[in-house]
Amino acid sequence: MKRASCVVVTLAIACLAQQTATAQFRKYSNEFMNIGAGARGLSMGSAQVASVHDGTAGYWNPAGLVHVKDQPQLNLMHAEYFAGIGKYDYGSLAIPLKDNKRVLALSLLRFAVDDIPNTIFLVEADGTINYNNITSFSSADYAFLLSYAQSIKLNNAEKSLSIGGNAKVIHRKAGDFATGWGFGFDLGVQYKSKRLQLGATLRDVTTTFNAWTFNLNEREREVFFQTKNEIPVKSTELTAPRLILAGGYNFKISRALSLLAEANLDVTFDGKRNTVWGSDVMSIDPKLGLELAWKEIFFVRGGINNFQRGLDDNDITNQKKVWIYQPSVGAGFRISDVQIDYAFTNLANQSNPLYTHVFSLKLDLKKKQAKKK
Repeated sequence: MKRASCVVVTLAIACLAQQTATAQFRKYSNEFMNIGAGARGLSMGSAQVASVHDGTAGYWNPAGLVHVKDQPQLNLMHAEYFAGIGKYDYGSLAIPLKDNKRVLALSLLRFAVDDIPNTIFLVEADGTINYNNITSFSSADYAFLLSYAQSIKLNNAEKSLSIGGNAKVIHRKAGDFATGWGFGFDLGVQYKSKRLQLGATLRDVTTTFNAWTFNLNEREREVFFQTKNEIPVKSTELTAPRLILAGGYNFKISRALSLLAEANLDVTFDGKRNTVWGSDVMSIDPKLGLELAWKEIFFVRGGINNFQRGLDDNDITNQKKVWIYQPSVGAGFRISDVQIDYAFTNLANQSNPLYTHVFSLKLDLKKKQAKKK
């Protein structure tokens, strides 16, 4: 008698098993790395590459880390997706060096779905259902980033130019079934004047690879064989480079009020995607963000990104397509060395949007001053 396997387990492992033994590019490889970092960035539609100036720059554009000066900075963020099923956490520590021209940073990202039912052995060999055979497992993705940024001297004191880079290690795990390890590099550059801000980030510059290993015992292999599921083997996937070009402008409304507008162009090179513009070679996805600041103490933000063509929910023929997008709003305030930010985003703009609340904390860590004798 054929045994049934859990839909979740089948999907989780079958997605990995689709890869061949030879390395190849995957269009949506390591997608958890594209969620974002910090409520400021997420509320501005992920348009951050030109304007980011805090510890989250290790994620968005490592060149922006040079604006962390004098004292270390800690950034923490927590978000839940799909009604709490998926949990996303981010943390970073940026440490400026003595000359204030160089900065080191460490970042950690984790996206996980816990308590996934494993019903591979739900159905016994004689066809009876045994709920005592149900267990659970977690699927988690981790990324560790080591970042470095350095200022480049310019003759004009009102202008700044900086470069930076990331070395990243990726670890992905689906219960005891599959484990993946990978590494890659990012590069970034950022230019700032009194009003104009420009930036560029090249992610996965040398391509990022994940090497997968699978661990199925004989009993699990038997179930996969009987249910006609492919038994996965060792494999390697490659993530193609991604270029993000950015520009922003800071409008001075009054002595206390300013408005920052930024636009990013996310350019991918892994074939045609469902974006605003795409070809067989590359695709372009725009991102737009605004930040209204009062005395650099209180902030109101908004953004829009993830433009796609999708089926209209109101069309019963499933033929009509409309543009869908992901809007976001947020706010933040700063008191002394502490800043708290909030973002409210959704995953669609049609009849059944899935809303997500994001909170993040930024803390400047004061250094202890030496006691005078």
